[in-house]
Amino acid sequence: MAAVTPALVKELRDRTGLGMMECKKALGEADGDVELAIENLRKVSGLKAAKKEGRTAADGVVAVKVAADNSYAVAVEVNSETDFVARDAGFLAFVNSVVEKAFATKETDVAKLTAGELETAREALVQKIGEKISVRRVSLVEGGVVSGYLHLNSRIAVLVQLEGGNDEIGKDIAMHVAAVNPVVVSSDQMSPEVVEKEKEIIRAQPDMAGKPAEIVEKMIVGRINKFLKESSLVDQPFVKNPELTVAQHAKTAGATVKSFVRLEVGEGIEKEVVDFAAEVAAQVAATKG
Repeated sequence: MAAVTPALVKELRDRTGLGMMECKKALGEADGDVELAIENLRKVSGLKAAKKEGRTAADGVVAVKVAADNSYAVAVEVNSETDFVARDAGFLAFVNSVVEKAFATKETDVAKLTAGELETAREALVQKIGEKISVRRVSLVEGGVVSGYLHLNSRIAVLVQLEGGNDEIGKDIAMHVAAVNPVVVSSDQMSPEVVEKEKEIIRAQPDMAGKPAEIVEKMIVGRINKFLKESSLVDQPFVKNPELTVAQHAKTAGATVKSFVRLEVGEGIEKEVVDFAAEVAAQVAATKG
C-alpha cells in the first residue's frame, strides 16, 4: 500500500475542499491514488446527495444577470436548508456558476441547465456542506428593455421588461416590484379564478349580512375594482413618488411595462417544523424500549 503523505492529503483537499480526515481516509482506500480517491468521493457524494433530497431546502439566495445592452436577463433561485449555508463562499460560488450558465445558454429548464458539470458541482457541495442544495427556478426575460434588481441581501430578485424607456426607469420599477409585490402587470391579466375567490371572500364579510342582493353586488364590484388596482403593477402608486402610478412614472421616460418576474427565496415552500424536545424524547423512549 502506498504511503498517504501530507502532500497528497493537501492536494486532495485543495481539489475537493473536503476536510483533512475525510481526504486521508479516501486516499487510504484508494492506495494513495488521488484521481481514484476523487472518483470514489464523487460516488459517495452522489449517495449523500440522494439521501438529502427528501429534506426541505427553503433558504438560499437569488441571483440576477442582465445583458450589457439590456436586451435580456436571467434570474435564478438556489436553495439551501439554512441561512448560514446561504452565506457560505462555496455555495455562493455555485450560485454564480448557475446564473452564468443560465445567462450564456438562456436555458430555463432546471434539469437541462444543471446536467453535467453543474450537477457534479452540486453533489460535491452537498458532500462538503452536509445540507440539501437545489436549483429551484430559472427565469429568462428577453426583448425590449430588460432591467434587474436584487433586494434584501439577495433574497428577492426582480426582472422588469419595458417597451421603450431605459435601464434607469426599469430599475426603479423593479425596485417597486420587490417592495410591493404586485400580482399582475395590469388588471386584465388577473385570472378569473382569483377574481371569483376574492368575490367569495367579500360576500362572506360581516357588513354584507342582511343587505339586499343588488346592494351586495354593487359593493362587490367596488371592492373588486379596488382589489384589482391594488394588485396590478401599473395601477399601484409608485413607491418613490406616490402621486404617480407606476404606469405614469414609466410614461415620463416614454416607457410602458410589458412584464415582470419576481423571485423570493423559499416562497411557496412549506418549511418543516421540528420539535427538538419531542424528537429527543422519542429517541430516549426508543432506547428504553
